[in-house]
Amino acid sequence: MSGGVRGTRDFYPGDMRTRNWLFGKFHDAAKAHGFEEYDAPVLETEEIYTRKAGDEIISQLYSFEDKGGRRVSLRPEMTPSLARMVMARSGTLPTPIKWYSIPQCWRYERTQRGRGREHYQWNVDIWGMSDIRADVELLSVMVHLLRSLGLDENDIIVRISNRKVLEQALGDLGISGEEFTKTCVIIDKIDKVPEEKIKKMLTDSGIDLEAISRILSIMGVNDLDDLASVLGDESPAVKELRSLFGLCASYGIEDWIQLDVSVVRGLSYYTGTVFEAHDRKGELRAVCGGGRYDKLIGTLGGKDMPATGFGFGDMVIMELLRKKEILPNLEPDIEDVVFCLQEENRIDAMAIASKLRSTGRKVDLILEEKRMKWALKHADRVGAERLVMILPEEWSRGKVKVRDVPTGVETEYESEDF
Repeated sequence: MSGGVRGTRDFYPGDMRTRNWLFGKFHDAAKAHGFEEYDAPVLETEEIYTRKAGDEIISQLYSFEDKGGRRVSLRPEMTPSLARMVMARSGTLPTPIKWYSIPQCWRYERTQRGRGREHYQWNVDIWGMSDIRADVELLSVMVHLLRSLGLDENDIIVRISNRKVLEQALGDLGISGEEFTKTCVIIDKIDKVPEEKIKKMLTDSGIDLEAISRILSIMGVNDLDDLASVLGDESPAVKELRSLFGLCASYGIEDWIQLDVSVVRGLSYYTGTVFEAHDRKGELRAVCGGGRYDKLIGTLGGKDMPATGFGFGDMVIMELLRKKEILPNLEPDIEDVVFCLQEENRIDAMAIASKLRSTGRKVDLILEEKRMKWALKHADRVGAERLVMILPEEWSRGKVKVRDVPTGVETEYESEDF
């Protein structure tokens, strides 16, 4: 599905059927949890992204100066647009705001397995609710989607942590402010680069060896009781995580989740729960990632509002479904194929097709002069339910012959019934 420009994709009809099937699952999972769909322009001001992620994101933006001299960019993600929309109607939107979207996003970066320069991303967010229940609701939405795709807890693991773990652990080591943000970015690479390289990066950023040892020890914790023994039972991070895991059990999704303190999420605006979904075998990139970002609007110049959400890309999940060979074999959505054997009946076939379409049937009218054998093969190839045939002898008697494509059974009907 590679496109004309490197890192982009073409979607032929068969690809579109699969994409629409996946998007339909996105819609169903969100709506099953009471979320409403929204959208925003693909073009935004460049500043909306640099204010959120800093100037370092500029190299990844498809940005340019428009004819009015304004710096604009194709969106690399949807969250800043959502924040702008919420901020514009702050105080008038009833909370909690439960919205979702499926935007196409653009990032100029090195193309690799599961990552192109454009992709679609299912975004699900809750605004105006600081309670951990909002984070758990998002996890329920995600697991609902994964189950609907034919996956289970043996295929996917959702690794969960809380940014307050690092705030407390690093704070105890005297690491805060800008140094804290830089350290989070390094720690987020733990699963991606060797430990020795992580140690060097931390050393280069000014952290001593004893502190590095402490950090790496905490990052290896994957049990709540062990974490409580390190941070204390009264730790805000421990309390939130205990509450989250308990609520996940109420949803029946506890087998999908696992504590993993090394999950940091590199973006500095995360403030609480953070999570990533991965295939159990660890062969692919993250399927999904998200968390709580209560201070985002403040970075855009507005009044902060609690918020939590996730982004779920289309590329990695499709790769996993193909790998497991559980993608559906989708045929064109055609119910009737209308065919006339002789050209003299062309206008009759057009009238029949038009009447069928007026009743809501999905109809493919064969426009060219074709043989019966071709029409039969075509109806079978497109997965039609019926082949409606205007044949000279039957038509002269006021009849239309209809073939049930799956069974091959043919029946004559009065032409006025069509």
